[in-house]
Amino acid sequence: MTVESTAARKPRRSAGTKRTAAKKPPGAQPDLVQLLTPEGKRVKNGEYDAYVADITPEELRGLYRDMVLTRRFDAEATSLQRQGELGLWASLLGQEAAQIGSGRATREDDYVFPTYREHGVAWCRGVDPANLLGMFRGVNNGGWDPNSNNFHLYTIVIGSQTLHATGYAMGVAKDGADSAVIAYFGDGASSQGDVAESFTFSAVYNAPVVFFCQNNQWAISEPTERQTRVPLYQRAQGYGFPGVRVDGNDVLACLAVTKWALERARRGEGPTLVEAYTYRMGAHTTSDDPTKYRADEEREAWEAKDPILRLRTYLEASNHADEGFFAELEAESEALGKRVREVVRAMPDPDRFAIFENAYADGHALVDEERAQFAAYQASFADEGEGIQR
Repeated sequence: MTVESTAARKPRRSAGTKRTAAKKPPGAQPDLVQLLTPEGKRVKNGEYDAYVADITPEELRGLYRDMVLTRRFDAEATSLQRQGELGLWASLLGQEAAQIGSGRATREDDYVFPTYREHGVAWCRGVDPANLLGMFRGVNNGGWDPNSNNFHLYTIVIGSQTLHATGYAMGVAKDGADSAVIAYFGDGASSQGDVAESFTFSAVYNAPVVFFCQNNQWAISEPTERQTRVPLYQRAQGYGFPGVRVDGNDVLACLAVTKWALERARRGEGPTLVEAYTYRMGAHTTSDDPTKYRADEEREAWEAKDPILRLRTYLEASNHADEGFFAELEAESEALGKRVREVVRAMPDPDRFAIFENAYADGHALVDEERAQFAAYQASFADEGEGIQR
């Protein structure tokens, strides 16, 4: 499976599905920080160039590798769900640059609070991709130790991780550490009260936290214009800290802006809101059908801004990568997909009685009763099986 073929995948439109008009003209662009155009041309930015000025060709190839392998893993996970191996999957297709750029901007001692779609950030933090799938297969509650990588477990409750991040950042400040915290959320989560509270507390206590909003323009079937009357990054002004909108399909811009925001937090200058303006090219999750609420023309316009193809064009034009590099990466990509599939299928079933543990510190009669009822229910299947055999 090549990068190009993955990028070009389109959801099938069922017969008779009504087309809706694209929300914006194909060429429309909001005011944002951009260092690499959709055509793969490097452009200057006086404020943020310094944060990527010393990037080497090897590091550029590394960013490209990160995005390609993350997309390959994501495609494999989607296939696994379609084949009944996962209960659900939240794809990041189209958002690789926002996640890899921001993820590579973090330091080892920074702490990351993700939602449930930050597979690229997890990759940057050294979390084995296969470990991400245990929760979606229902065999564990996360699959990794958050303190091993300073990467918190995935958060399903929309927006609540921003409160966790703010509290953690306030603790970092009280400890006198020079590390920073970054919290990820989407445009839909920006309407949650938890996010508003996080903005308030982080501003008042000058917490060293970066709020990284991946605005993929669709909160399931709700477009961004139903979430806000102004660009999301402008909300920070009302809380007293800066907000920046960055081209979320430009990995260099995402790297530079996030570095700036994190350094600002480490210097004790408080929170920043980064809005990565990107696009969800796939479904919200595998239970969603985006063809019911958005136009093919809109998706096609954004495919022309694909973050992976954009960086590849720049690498080739700058002679920073040759065909040998791309061929080796393609082989590595396929090997990753195969390993992920094998690991998922080999995952053991969870302990069915674990749900009753740790509900109460000292035990509880009702829990004991429910456990006994569940045990009897499970035993009934074995009895039925024995009856059939007899």
